[in-house]
Amino acid sequence: MGKFQEIVEGIKPLDQKAMEEAKARMDNLIKPIGSLGRLEDIAIQLAGITGRVKNKVEKKCTVVMSADNGVMDEGVSAAPQVVTLIQTGNMFKGICGINVLSRVAGSDIRVVDIGINGEIDCPGLISKKIRKGTSNMAKGPAMTREEAIQAIETGIEVVTQLVEEGYDLLGTGEMGIGNTSTSSAVLMSFTGCSADVAVGKGAGLTEEDFTKKKRVIAEALKVNQPDPHDPIDVLAKVGGFDIAGLVGCFLAAAYHRVPIVIDGFISGVAALTAYKINPLVKGYLIPSHASAEPGYDYMIKQIGLEPLLLLKMRLGEGSGCPLAFNVIEGALAVMNEMATFEEGAIASDTLVDIREE
Repeated sequence: MGKFQEIVEGIKPLDQKAMEEAKARMDNLIKPIGSLGRLEDIAIQLAGITGRVKNKVEKKCTVVMSADNGVMDEGVSAAPQVVTLIQTGNMFKGICGINVLSRVAGSDIRVVDIGINGEIDCPGLISKKIRKGTSNMAKGPAMTREEAIQAIETGIEVVTQLVEEGYDLLGTGEMGIGNTSTSSAVLMSFTGCSADVAVGKGAGLTEEDFTKKKRVIAEALKVNQPDPHDPIDVLAKVGGFDIAGLVGCFLAAAYHRVPIVIDGFISGVAALTAYKINPLVKGYLIPSHASAEPGYDYMIKQIGLEPLLLLKMRLGEGSGCPLAFNVIEGALAVMNEMATFEEGAIASDTLVDIREE
């Protein structure tokens, strides 16, 4: 059995007993029942992931997958392809959005070259290049099926290593000019939604180029005919190495029972793909912010999740993850440090459940 299949088949459901115990404790803390909303849900979800009612984050990290996309030959982005290489290098200078927000959250980042069209020499870069960018999906498959599985297994390897290093909260990011096009194509493949629903202006396009972008993506789907019932076929034909790498991250996090945060649209499409491969992945996912990319709302509803934050962000890089890390740690602190009614000398029978059904 290959590593990919082993991981997929080894994912287990959340621990329902631990979640019931966590809910009982949460409902007995000195507050109106349900008054901390999503924070309560997160703390209970973490109990289901780890099997412990009380949890504390020791080490957190966002994985950034960097890769180029052959569809850039069609002029689908306002930014030139070399920006993938330059911006990946900038992450090692500590000057990008993901760097700044990670420092605030006290979290680390790991950057993976899974398919940059160029060479980069930065100490600490995880070099896992499959090849120098995918093929142009408007002309044929972006990658072979074997390359798609190789990219997924790269994500599995990276997350497995992080777990071995003691990381117990993970995030997902990407860097790859043209990857809003591949993400939109993957979403359209799975759902049959139109380009008007799934496609945005990415890094910023004129109306003329935006129309062309939608036309190119529609053409890629027509040329490749990806099978919506075969997630690997969809990834291989119209995805990207970065998306496939993140799919592996989500699968491995679920396998190792570690919570993993979705950034925005591109990271979310990878999460949707992992969910299509094994629906049990859903229990380990925590969305961060609602991306301003048009396809985000449609995508996140396909998984059945709701974002935690509404910040009108659309940067990518994993920039939503460290913001969500702060919220998650707040949720865990509530579970760990708030007193129960008994400890707070308050009679609990005077309170009602204020949660909305």
